[in-house]
Amino acid sequence: MVNAPDGATHAHAAVGEHVVQGKVMVITGAFGALGRAVVAAARAAGWRVAALDHSTHEGGAEMVGPEGLALGGIDLADAVAAAAAMQEIAARLGRIDALVNIAGGFRWEPLAEGAPETWASMFRVNLMTAVCASKAALPHLEACGAGAIVNVGAGAAFKAGAGMGAYAASKSGVHRLTESLAEEYKGKVTVNAVLPSTIDTPANRRDMPDADFSKWVTPDELAAVILFLTSEHARAVTGALIPVNGRV
Repeated sequence: MVNAPDGATHAHAAVGEHVVQGKVMVITGAFGALGRAVVAAARAAGWRVAALDHSTHEGGAEMVGPEGLALGGIDLADAVAAAAAMQEIAARLGRIDALVNIAGGFRWEPLAEGAPETWASMFRVNLMTAVCASKAALPHLEACGAGAIVNVGAGAAFKAGAGMGAYAASKSGVHRLTESLAEEYKGKVTVNAVLPSTIDTPANRRDMPDADFSKWVTPDELAAVILFLTSEHARAVTGALIPVNGRV
């Protein structure tokens, strides 16, 4: 599903005192709860948005607006598919200024009762999507002169609880990717990660009905931190792993 930009539309809006003018943000996992919040926040701040997701969604074109691009059915853990998607975005929207790697998944599974394949699956959806998307976007981010990558890690990766081994290990990989890539592109592209605790999504509420939802971080709160890290105000911040813990 593709929504082509309607001519050369340039948006103007403020992020703090900084004005975003015609810049393009690529958001992976854009059709999920957090992805939608980041898309909305980015558009409100004046970004043109390219929304990528493994799933398809009939409302994708409406979500990004006439100045954006929505691509569903993209396997970002496949390096060839990720590269093709970034090339299409650059060709259609003219540039890539920021990449937000949200694509991922979660599996709770104790090792004794689980399958070894779960570990491979978690590394594929959480780490390799960020690896392949970043590798494909980096030439475009470097060319823009002030590119930014924001990865979504996890607070749970600091100390894994029971049944969290595969998920926490894959998110720990995202943290190490963030640190390493920040060093590789220091002075060229900023690379940071947000590390949320439990995010207040409909799926998490269904899975944990007895939890205190008021303590969880909301998608909008997390989106605000992500938007800051893509702004000019955060140009001096790179290689940071930033906890976003709500009210825990």
